[in-house]
Amino acid sequence: MGSSSSGNGGEAPEIAEAGHLQLLSSIIPSHESERISLIHHYSHAFKGFSAMLTENEASVLAGHDGIVSIFRDPILQLHTTRSWDFLEASSGMQNKHKHPPLSSDVIIGMIDTGIWPESPSFNDDGIGEIPSRWKGVCMEGYDFKKSNCNRKLIGARYYDSIQRTYSNNKTHMAKPDDSPRDFDGHGTHTTSIAAGAKVANVSYHDLAGGTARGGSPSSRIAIYKACTLDGCSGSTILKAIDDAIKDGVDIISISIGMSSLFQSDYLNDPIAIGSFHAQQMNIMVVCSGGNDGPDLYTIVNSAPWIFTVAASNIDRDFQSTVLLGNGKTFQGSAISFSNFNRSRNYPLAFGEDVAAKFTPISEARNCYPGSLDTQKVAGKIVVCTDDDLNIPRQIKKLVVEDARAKGLILVSEDETVVPLDSGTFPFAEVGNLSGLQIIKYINGTKKPTATILPTRDVPRYRPAPTVAYFSSRGPGQYTENILKPDIMAPGVAILAAVIPEKEAGSVPVGNKPTGYAIKSGTSMACPHVTGAAAFIKSFHHGWSTSMIKSALMTTATIYDNTGKPLQNSSHHFANPHEVGVGEINPLQALNPGLVFETTTEDYLQFLCYYGYSEKNIRSMSKTNFNCPRISIDRLISNINYPSISISNLDRHKPAQTIKRTVTNVGCPNATYISRVHAPVGLEVKVFPKKIVFIEGLTRVSFKVLFYGKEASSGYNFGSVTWFDGRHSVLLSFAVNVE
Repeated sequence: MGSSSSGNGGEAPEIAEAGHLQLLSSIIPSHESERISLIHHYSHAFKGFSAMLTENEASVLAGHDGIVSIFRDPILQLHTTRSWDFLEASSGMQNKHKHPPLSSDVIIGMIDTGIWPESPSFNDDGIGEIPSRWKGVCMEGYDFKKSNCNRKLIGARYYDSIQRTYSNNKTHMAKPDDSPRDFDGHGTHTTSIAAGAKVANVSYHDLAGGTARGGSPSSRIAIYKACTLDGCSGSTILKAIDDAIKDGVDIISISIGMSSLFQSDYLNDPIAIGSFHAQQMNIMVVCSGGNDGPDLYTIVNSAPWIFTVAASNIDRDFQSTVLLGNGKTFQGSAISFSNFNRSRNYPLAFGEDVAAKFTPISEARNCYPGSLDTQKVAGKIVVCTDDDLNIPRQIKKLVVEDARAKGLILVSEDETVVPLDSGTFPFAEVGNLSGLQIIKYINGTKKPTATILPTRDVPRYRPAPTVAYFSSRGPGQYTENILKPDIMAPGVAILAAVIPEKEAGSVPVGNKPTGYAIKSGTSMACPHVTGAAAFIKSFHHGWSTSMIKSALMTTATIYDNTGKPLQNSSHHFANPHEVGVGEINPLQALNPGLVFETTTEDYLQFLCYYGYSEKNIRSMSKTNFNCPRISIDRLISNINYPSISISNLDRHKPAQTIKRTVTNVGCPNATYISRVHAPVGLEVKVFPKKIVFIEGLTRVSFKVLFYGKEASSGYNFGSVTWFDGRHSVLLSFAVNVE
């Protein structure tokens, strides 16, 4: 129902709630009066509510004055520590560490599955008193006490989950156990990545050993448990965002999103709505981009006011050695605590050779459920292919394990960079070339044998970073005139805190749960950016959210640890629809030189250009904002964003001109020279080529002209870099020439 003024002394929440109940009573029949209640009521940053309505009632309500949007409550998905050391090393600044004060007043709101407060990652040693501006609470639950909060974990909320069942047209509501405690491990993992305290001598059963720490170990944490075993309700996420804004957080981190197949536009997407109002109050919202890659147009959480994150690997790999009976060895990817050794081999069989009766060969070679003959499989190591990605690796592993196999070798080119945690079950994932040689050995040997050795760490892995296979790709479905994702961060095989009894895989014999585990996903990449943003804010308290976002984007790394341009999982050079502007480089971002400030007015103009009504935009912003006289989609490219995207550059028309304004946050007297990096055929000109800052002049505008007459059809990628001898300010572009 638009922006709320209650945070500024406007209408009291109780009065607004009474008004919403009156509105409901006008459309819900009196004989169903039990439905005249609010599941969630939003009042601080924005007005609105969620309630149980029929389609017809929703249609009637949509016609009421003051309603900006009404939509079905979606169920969103979770996008499921060496990484920080790698980011520092890749910046070339590992000997120039900068650390914020031991106790920082930056507050991070994590919207997720809850938290395991006993983890050492959340201890408050050396952290000062809770900031006086904090207005949040530490809610108690049946297994969570106020004493579980501390000077590090300063807030914890949970929400009544509505489990919906329908019979005789009645709605029955059942509450699960109520507590901020993590039931899944996802929230604990993401929170410790963003802001976990330093914990020495941490490993996952001797893998990935070292010191675990978050990106901003001195930051405070507030937890908003918005997910249950049934998923993450959009209306609950909206409530969590509203509460986080009211409580006084500085940054909100959300490793959750809608399915890329069922995305909603910006006014029907709960995360987009909530984060718009957070941005209006200078609160950054960082979100995972989704795990539906490598297909194009799969990126989610792509509104321009959201900081959208893609996932990469780091310079550490986990490998299991496959040893064949003929002495040949192959390195496979895995996290496997196999108890096999070199002294004993086991019979080796290809899936299609141990197929169950009446099973198509293609299903058996892919180890479909029910496709293998248990008697033929028992006691053997089975080789499966991954031709059909509809059957996840975890399922294939369970199929083989249930058939009493001794182990699994999976042949898959794409996913080898993302190790599967198979627990104690012997497992290795090899690429196509290795897989062909293993199958050739099976076919050419009377009694083929093999063994799979336990996983070992491979440090200083190259190349890194590369784009994770699963990381969702741009362009965005709703506009291609904003470049998405924004940025890339580590999201493959990240060690962080978990619930001790919920560690992935199974614990090796004789070992106790470690409280730390290795997970992959854009869920893990998102809190890396959250932590980096908190790190920067701890040094630059006065910077706006868009200044911090710009600093991280314009200083991003575009080369891997071999010195070559970033690659994707297919070993081709990556483009901005995969990596955004590049890999985060938090230390460089502390001193970016120039920043692109994207204002609320930019975002309101975006909504105009996108096609929303002036009435709704005014309601969302609580202003008398007027849309520009010409409001068309292509003008979205002109909002002052720290990257450039043009969805349609007509080669038969004159150049398209894009305007940007930069703010100098470096030396007051500075001269920057522009350099253009563009593909052959795409002509790119910058006016002026040189920009000069002097004392008192901190903002300067420039134009970038794109001519597509000789360019290749389709997307062309490149960059404009401003350089003053010390700072390189990167402005990436994606231009679709037609």
